[in-house]
Amino acid sequence: MNIQIFGSSKSFDTKKAERWFKERRIKYQYIDILSKGLSPREYQSVKQKVGFEALVNTKCRAYEELYMDYITPDAREEKLLMYPELFNVPIVRNGKEATVGYCPDIWAQWT
Repeated sequence: MNIQIFGSSKSFDTKKAERWFKERRIKYQYIDILSKGLSPREYQSVKQKVGFEALVNTKCRAYEELYMDYITPDAREEKLLMYPELFNVPIVRNGKEATVGYCPDIWAQWT
């Protein structure tokens, strides 16, 4: 198992996800999405599993400031990669599998 948690230190769901894996003594790699972001290949892999809409945080301030509702789908994906604060967190990956948000039921199936 190769667990990666892409998250933000300010996100309560990210902290809950980390705690869930720690309590079960499952090793994971934490990546701060605000400083590192997602690579284009990681993004495509996650998007294929969960879909674009699940990845985008429509309630954050940056979503409105960047006029995400009014631009083309290709431009939305480009903006998402440029501004990692637009991602919903945590994004948890296990190889080709991925989840967005706090999903302990799915993570339990992985173990």
